Amino acid sequence: MTTQPEKKYTIGLDLGGTNSVFGIVDHHGKIIATTSIKTQVYQKVEDYVHAAVAALQPVIAAVGGIGNIQSLGIGAPKGNIYEGTVEYAANLVWAHDCAVPLAKLFSEQLDHLPVAVTNDANAAALGEMTYGVAQGMKNFIDITLGTGVGSGIVANGQILYGCDGFAGELGHMIMDFSKDARQCGCGRKGCLETYCSATGVARTAREFLKESQEESLLRRIEPDQLTSLEVSIAAGKGDRLAKRIYDFTGAMLGKACANFTTFCSPEAYIFFGGLTKAGDLLMKPVLEAYDKYVLNMYKGKAKFLISSLPGSNAAILGASAVGQTVLKG
Repeated sequence: MTTQPEKKYTIGLDLGGTNSVFGIVDHHGKIIATTSIKTQVYQKVEDYVHAAVAALQPVIAAVGGIGNIQSLGIGAPKGNIYEGTVEYAANLVWAHDCAVPLAKLFSEQLDHLPVAVTNDANAAALGEMTYGVAQGMKNFIDITLGTGVGSGIVANGQILYGCDGFAGELGHMIMDFSKDARQCGCGRKGCLETYCSATGVARTAREFLKESQEESLLRRIEPDQLTSLEVSIAAGKGDRLAKRIYDFTGAMLGKACANFTTFCSPEAYIFFGGLTKAGDLLMKPVLEAYDKYVLNMYKGKAKFLISSLPGSNAAILGASAVGQTVLKG
């Protein structure tokens, strides 16, 4: 009886609104080769997939051909793992007002390779569980702090997808019900991501500068040019207003985590994304608010960790972990 040789590699696709980055990943989480294309150049999804597959050919050849690839995993905005689709993704021109069968289209052009797709935050959680600080954990919440706030929830060792594949949108939990609550891109007001994302920090900075006459290094920057990076730099130099911005942001995030704990009692919160570079400026008020507001029965149980995955490769590793799930059924 002849045994089929083990396929050595998985392809991970980090599908962003601007760039689509592919990586060939081995079983140890090492990225062997990468390639990329521009996402928005293509008006039709069929043209996008055709260009992506063409770009993949040299890197697939570099690892011995498609016969050495076991699957393709895709982390994408509004990715649905149940259907293999990307649905009504605001920043993707070819999926803005429809659902596209992305997994099927890639599989058909890659010799019927198994393909799985989920949203980028779920991919990040799978990446942490497979390659990062969540190895061995069965209950944790991965929170991505970037342009928005994303989340992947792992309960009893499995990603929580819900009935439709779209569970885990914790960034859209409403934190402010007042008439002055911030407008969110989702159409509602007061969502967590309007306060605790990188864009939320910049928004808070503009509001604080307008409401206060306090001296600040941030006043040297045009309001519409302010970013969370400038706030972090100023806070690191001892700027009191900048520090208050992070105190406000961290307190909001800590309160949110205290609420999240009530429904899944995670052993850890794992934070990923550019905003985590602020370090203790953000995490200290997060922990203080969490300890203040979390239900007594949960106090002292959850760890608060920063992702160990290298920033430039994390999304690819997460997507490759998604590809491994399609093989497990």
